[in-house]
Formats: sequence, structure tokens, C-alpha cells
Amino acid sequence: MVFQSLSLSQQQRQMMILAPQLRQSLEMLQLPMLELRAVIQKEMEQNPAIEDVRDPSEVSIEAEQPQPEKEGAAEEPLDFDAEFEAITRLDDAWRDYFLQGMENAPAAEDAEERRQYMLDSIRQPVSLQDHLLDQLPLADLDDEQTRNAEMIIGHVDEDGYFRTDLQTLAFQSGATVEQLEAVLRTVQEFHPPGIGARSLRECLLLQLKPKTPFLEQLRTLISDHLEDLEQNRIPAISKKTGYSIETIQEAVAELRRLNPKPGAEFSESVAPTVTPDVIVEPREGGGYQVRLEDGRTPTLFISPYYRKLLRSGANAETREYIKRKVNSAQWLIDSIEQRRNTLTRVAQAIVDHQAEFLDEGPEAIEPLKMQQIADRVGVHVTTVSRAVDDKWIQTPRGIFPLKRFFCGGTVSADGEEVAWDTVRLKLQEIVDGEDKSRPLSDDQLVTELGKHGITVARRTVTKYRKAMNIPSSRQRRDWSANNGK
Repeated sequence: MVFQSLSLSQQQRQMMILAPQLRQSLEMLQLPMLELRAVIQKEMEQNPAIEDVRDPSEVSIEAEQPQPEKEGAAEEPLDFDAEFEAITRLDDAWRDYFLQGMENAPAAEDAEERRQYMLDSIRQPVSLQDHLLDQLPLADLDDEQTRNAEMIIGHVDEDGYFRTDLQTLAFQSGATVEQLEAVLRTVQEFHPPGIGARSLRECLLLQLKPKTPFLEQLRTLISDHLEDLEQNRIPAISKKTGYSIETIQEAVAELRRLNPKPGAEFSESVAPTVTPDVIVEPREGGGYQVRLEDGRTPTLFISPYYRKLLRSGANAETREYIKRKVNSAQWLIDSIEQRRNTLTRVAQAIVDHQAEFLDEGPEAIEPLKMQQIADRVGVHVTTVSRAVDDKWIQTPRGIFPLKRFFCGGTVSADGEEVAWDTVRLKLQEIVDGEDKSRPLSDDQLVTELGKHGITVARRTVTKYRKAMNIPSSRQRRDWSANNGK
């Protein structure tokens, strides 16, 4: 029989624990400009000891200093209990004010009209399903067919394809497969052309119209030779179909006009708002100078009024409350200043290293690691990572994420480091200038890069070619240039 006992013991060991000030400073450093403004605004609403002034010269230095008493005048004593009660009731007063405004707003007829106008002015994007359902009344369907059509439309994905098995849908709905097949054919006649297809081949065939050029050739190519077209096996297609290479090439040009994703136009695509955190400007005498885009960021200082209350003889509860608010405000101000200082130094170091990029363009980018910037600035590499995370920089060449300037590289034939971006640009340049009747293989691309002083392995060229969506040499070949030989 095993007995277990419980006991308490003390251990002494060293642990790294981030102080609240340091943790707040790191969090501020990682915030992009828009989120930083939101944090500052929230702190200003919660802390009455923080004040904002757009122009720092408006802050009265004399307000921080005790003023000499005028002769014959006595300073009125402060009512600390009344002041403390006013401070603690500040949030309640503002909440009551806004609640009162919300209660009175619906009662006003003009306010309700303005609200309705705003709601009516918002145009919601039409979804693909709504667009298809709007066409149902125009189709000659009975009630049961309409219900089946609504069910089928509900299973059309965002690309416009119907990928659900009809047998499964028939089991769920109680209809027969033949009934659902007939309704599906009706839905496939709706706009946009190609909607409701179950495969790429069916989608392309649905988009062919009687007046489509090379109609018969396209039907043959799509039905029987879609894989051959993908691999650019034009001579094999010509041999099997009897079509000339020129006819096949012209038919393929018409094929490229068809839409492989007919439902994609109804997908919402919202471009994210980019606000640069850093702006790069040319410096007199050469080089570039960075500055933070914080013109709309509030300039914070601690209210002289609450400093005066803290220095005066208030009771313990009031002093504790004010001290806590003043300390919180000071932490926030220090964190913002630390963020400004670190981000400026990191951005300036990056710009100094990538000056040729700004002078000549992306092809002149230099290999750069975060550790290099950390060593130059004198901070930890994780600090650099936080400083550039989700930050954007506005340069004479355009707006880029700060991380864009960090990239690896390889060593050229003469021993110089070459950034991978430079390799990719040179690879694209070689492919664009090649003879399309005899496109270069990956081994030949390695040789051509070597002629430009760039030494890379074949697998590297293959990886970059695929990442850049550059087809293989067979797929890039123009068969019409040498009549298929």
C-alpha cells in the first residue's frame, strides 16, 4: 500500500518578468498608427489627468510652476472632497449626457428622417445568391421546381460552381435526381454565363454561344483536349483533330475570353486602408531623412491642475486616486515617446541601408536581415521585429511595408551579395526576352543568370519560376512560330 504526503517548500530562482512599463512600451511599439490613435483616444477618455494639445507651444510652462503670491491677495483654499467627488463622477456624468441624447433623438421627427436617409443611402453589395434568386420569377417553374431551384442556388459557391452531389441533395429534399437535374439546367441559363457548372469543362461549355467565333473548334478543344491545352501540346492536338496550328491558336485566344470563375465578380473585395507610419524625404546634400507621420496623433501632457492637486494637502483617498491617474498618464506619455524614438532610429537605419533601392528602384535592393539593423541601432532583434510589424513607409518610390526592405540573398560570381528580389527581377527579364519558339529550360535559365553574375541552383530557379507563375518551357512555347516543328 502506497502512502502519499503533501508538503510545502520554498524555492529561490531567477525569472525574467517584464515590468508593466516595459510591457506597455513594447505593446505601443508594435501598434500601427491607426491603432495607436485609438489607444490614445481610449486612454484620454478614461484618464482625466491626460490633456491634449495640438501645438506643444500652447502648453503653459508657468502652469507647472508655483506662482508668486500677489501682495494683499490670498489663494483660495481647495475643497479636496468636492474635487475628488467631481473627478470620480466624471464618467457617470458623460454617460448620462449621451444616454439623454439617445433618448431624445428618436422623439424628434427630423432626426428620424435623417437616420432613415442614412440607412437608405447605404448600398449593400448584391450577393451572387441574391442575383440568382432575382432571376427565378423570370423562369417558367412551378412551386416545387422553384423550391428546388432555391435549394440549388443555395449550394452555389462563391466562384459560381455547383459542387454538391445531386443524389445527396435528392435524398435530403425528397425530389428525384432527374427533377433536380432539370432544375439545375434551368439555373445554368441564368446570368452570369457559366453559373451552376459542376466542373471547369462544363463552365466553359456553358459560356459558348451560337455567335462565338470558332464555336465548333472550341467545343472540341474544351470537351476533349483541355488537359493538352494546359500543357501546351498544340502539335498533338493538331494531329488528333486535323485543325491547323494557326486555327488552334486563334481558338485558344477566344477561349481566354471565357470566365473560369463566373461568380467571382460578386465576391466582396475590400482594399485595406493603409496609413504610412514613416515618411521618407530627400535630405539636402544627398541621402534621405525619415520622419514619423504623427501629425494627427494627439500631443499629450499631464494636466497642471491635477499636479497642483497632488502637491496640495489633500486627503489620503484623493491623493491615492490622483497619483494613480498621474502615473498611468506618465507611463503612456513615456511609452509613446519611446515608440517614436525607436521607430525613427530603426526606420532611418533601414533607409540608410537601402538608399540604392530608393535611388534606382526595386532591382537595386540590398540583402538585409533584422539582426543587422538591431546591431546598428543597439536594440534586440525582437524590438526591430516589433518596430516594423504592420508598419508602412512612404517613399519617393511609393508606399511599402517596412518588412519589404528585409530580404535574403545569394553571392554573385564576383563575391558580392545579391538580394533574392534582384534574382527574381532578372529571371523575369530573361524570360520576357527569350525566343518563344525555343523557350529556355530551367538549366538554360541558370546559365543565363550566371552570365549576369548571379549564381543559383536549378532547384532555386524552378522554385522561383513557380512562385512567380511563370509556366514551364513547354507551356511557354509558341508553336505557330515554327509551324509546330
